[in-house]
Amino acid sequence: MNVYGESISRLIEEFSKLPGIGGKSAQRLAFYIINQKVERAEALAAAILNARRGVRYCSICLTLTDSEPCAVCADYKRDPRQIMIVEDPRDMAAYERTNGFKGLYHVLHGAISPMNGIGPNELKIRELLTRLKESPADEIILATNPNVEGEATAMYISRLLKPLGVKVTRIAHGVPVGGDLEFVDEMTLSRALEGRREM
Repeated sequence: MNVYGESISRLIEEFSKLPGIGGKSAQRLAFYIINQKVERAEALAAAILNARRGVRYCSICLTLTDSEPCAVCADYKRDPRQIMIVEDPRDMAAYERTNGFKGLYHVLHGAISPMNGIGPNELKIRELLTRLKESPADEIILATNPNVEGEATAMYISRLLKPLGVKVTRIAHGVPVGGDLEFVDEMTLSRALEGRREM
């Protein structure tokens, strides 16, 4: 029996299709929207449609943007000879929040994951190779996630780029700030030791 009626049930169903949103969260979101003023719901709907219609891939780094090129690639102060490879636009945003990287990016839109049917051809690796032919770099920084998929992706890209004579580096992984060593896994501790630097 459809307790809420067709409109609310459909709204709940659509919310439940979003990643990380279960049935109860979808229901809460639906009731929140229904209890807002019509103008608020219209503004949300318009923002969703505008983002969906206006956002595209940057022609250079392939991040999501509504300008061409994106703001990072358009910044002439950045170093085009240093490219950081990330899996996702959110990873790029995380590095940008640090204000510590002044090069450019390349977004893969995923990581190699045979278990999920994702191979190198499903990622933006061909675009990276084309980009490097047109505009060579001095250093490629592999900033994929420190998990099995991220490591496999980093190794694959490293092997592709080594013959090109470009310097390929990997971000250091280690103990999180505020973490207690006794609770950190062995792989993280090993990485922290490998990534040590002189003080």
